[in-house]
Amino acid sequence: MRNVFYVVGPTASGKSELAVEVAARCDAEVVGADAFQIYRGLPLLTAQPNESLLCKVPHHLVAAVPLTEAMSAEKFRELALRAIEEINRRGKLAIVVGGSGLYLKALTHGLAPLPAVDPELRAKLNALTLDQLSSRLLAVDPLGAEKVDRKNKRRVVRALEIFAQTKRPASEQRAQWAGENRETHGVFVLRDRAELYARIDRRIEQMFREGVTDEVSQVNEISATAVKTIGFDQIRKLLERKINRQECIAAIQQMTRRYAKRQLTWFRQQPNFEPLNLSLLKDHSAAVDRILRKVSLLRPLND
Repeated sequence: MRNVFYVVGPTASGKSELAVEVAARCDAEVVGADAFQIYRGLPLLTAQPNESLLCKVPHHLVAAVPLTEAMSAEKFRELALRAIEEINRRGKLAIVVGGSGLYLKALTHGLAPLPAVDPELRAKLNALTLDQLSSRLLAVDPLGAEKVDRKNKRRVVRALEIFAQTKRPASEQRAQWAGENRETHGVFVLRDRAELYARIDRRIEQMFREGVTDEVSQVNEISATAVKTIGFDQIRKLLERKINRQECIAAIQQMTRRYAKRQLTWFRQQPNFEPLNLSLLKDHSAAVDRILRKVSLLRPLND
């Protein structure tokens, strides 16, 4: 996919603003690669680009899926490839922007084929407790158990499903990407940790000033993937008066900082994106110019 440029990085790093400015300068279109911004109905909680950014250039896979629909890396890949193909067909560059590592790697490398969901097997596994599921996973796939979020029942169940259906650990099969995509071009946007964490804290406070509590209160049905949006459960607890506003804000800030740390670790291990530390640059314009120079090195669409 040489008609694609990636702007990736942790939450609150400023990558959306950069991607939009770059896209506007080179007549490109933006494709979101965020596991939660793809949902429609929680724009504040998922920190979707604001209206001024959305109006500057066409956006795809932002607020595109209802909250009731379950998403996966495979589904995202299908939607993203379709969007990129349509953009390229119009003779334009697609700029993929986001921070969901698995979604991005599914797009750049492809996913190993995995068995379809067996409803009967899933029902049996879902009937077990999380502790029982974790013990089973440790027994059959210790490497996978180290990597998977064992507090996330859906992911533990899926790993056990894959083992039960293939007799091979899910971790072994998930490692079977199509191989490094040497045609991938992009930047890994980051900031010094103290600056990034301060931006995260301010963003969460701003979400509450803008009414994120009311936003969550209006959600009725929600899928097993959308409900994992950082802060959703905490705001539900606030609405149920189980915690107060300051406790809620502090909890979401901490969870988001931890998420950003995991994102930084992930992207540092991906060699196909060049690091771009915004803390070391003079200003926003300098970062845009730096990215535009890299975009200019791509071959023309009709080459």
